[in-house]
Amino acid sequence: MNAEELRSRVGLQEYAVTNPSSTDFPGNYPGYDDSWSLDRFKQLFRVDVIQLDEEAMEFDMVGADAAITNAIRRILLAEVPTMAIEKVYIHNNTSLIQDEVLAHRLGLIPIKADPQKFKMLPPLAEGTEFPDPSPEHMLEFRLKVKCTRNPKASKISQEPSELYLHSKVLTEHMTWVPIGDQAQSLSDIRPVDKDILIAKMRPGQELDLRMVCVKGIGQDHAKFSPVATASYRLLPDITLTRPVTGDKADQLAKCFS
Repeated sequence: MNAEELRSRVGLQEYAVTNPSSTDFPGNYPGYDDSWSLDRFKQLFRVDVIQLDEEAMEFDMVGADAAITNAIRRILLAEVPTMAIEKVYIHNNTSLIQDEVLAHRLGLIPIKADPQKFKMLPPLAEGTEFPDPSPEHMLEFRLKVKCTRNPKASKISQEPSELYLHSKVLTEHMTWVPIGDQAQSLSDIRPVDKDILIAKMRPGQELDLRMVCVKGIGQDHAKFSPVATASYRLLPDITLTRPVTGDKADQLAKCFS
């Protein structure tokens, strides 16, 4: 590798990865000005969005060091606020899941709500009771489901989903209860997915819960993390060491989009 490649490339060989450390810092290479410049960074840096939908985003960061990329990944995981279930009031739980396990499962359900429309709940002093519902700080959901036998089930059926009604409690059973004027100011408040399994029940078992969501960040608890995962990879720069022709050239072309 020449000096320019050492400054900007990670080598991927058959049995080893070479030059993985960043070396483009001042004074490391004669004749190169690697001092930090905000203007130069703004000129060279760009973000190209490859894919964007409600559940995933893929983008290329061009002109950024791997350390900067990793810092942004950590920010996405730990410092972007979301709404998540913080308090669960259990009025009735005759399922097999213990109250504390059930509350933990509910807290990890992703909630579709714009966190910019809410304020952070002020820190509570030790021994202070959880505050009353506030439209500026909270969202409220109700979950009331009872499992019963299905009178229309086939006599030869052995599937619980056919024998019983509400044998599976899913996030679609959660109902948003507006607080104050939230019905006018908010819309489409719900779990991100409607088929997340909360519990399994059998006839006679029942769940009756009230859940309160607050705004938070993943640094405080993983349930507030807005992404299931965030990862990055280095942009490949492939150099062919010899000409490739004929059928091999066609096979090589199929390896790339």
